[in-house]
Amino acid sequence: MNFANQITLALTGASGMPYALLLLKALVKADYKIHLLISSAAQVVLKTESHLSLPSRSDLAAEFLAKYTDAKPEQIICYGKDEWFSPVASGSSAPKTMVICPCSMGTVSAITHGASDNLIERAADVVIKEKGQLILLPREMPYSVIHLENLTKLAKLGVTVMPASPGFYHEPKTIDDLVGFVVARILDHLNIPQTLLEPWGYQPSK
Repeated sequence: MNFANQITLALTGASGMPYALLLLKALVKADYKIHLLISSAAQVVLKTESHLSLPSRSDLAAEFLAKYTDAKPEQIICYGKDEWFSPVASGSSAPKTMVICPCSMGTVSAITHGASDNLIERAADVVIKEKGQLILLPREMPYSVIHLENLTKLAKLGVTVMPASPGFYHEPKTIDDLVGFVVARILDHLNIPQTLLEPWGYQPSK
């Protein structure tokens, strides 16, 4: 089945799974084919924060998430951390766009230093070397100097760092409003139309 675009989406062990799930639903709605990478730590956080227990097998996890997001057949493809022959591991076939949401500081460090010890790190390394678009959504507080130096190095390489920092000028009423704010900004940077948040200056006057 053909899709409008392709993207790699990775979930790591930082807090912030509601952001990841809403982004996944938005990408499905936008008719993207999603190459999904989920770390072992992310699966633990996902169960803790969203009460979702993913099957351990990649194909069953993809089937589970397809039902959860109402995705089309083969729209979501999951890969294990050691599937080195997957498309995202190669510069000749990987999507040119990747989002890591949420992004742990351990993942940030590994990407900064080119570790490529698992498929998430390798996929990010591929996007950087191929001069694609890599967006990181770190969720940490406070940032240490180590964190800031690593993020600065990546920003200098063209990586977009978007901390999970929702705004309040739109007068959020629920947690979903706060989550939607952050995901809307990610979608804006991906040039994907969204209705989660009105652009600044377009909010109805009080």
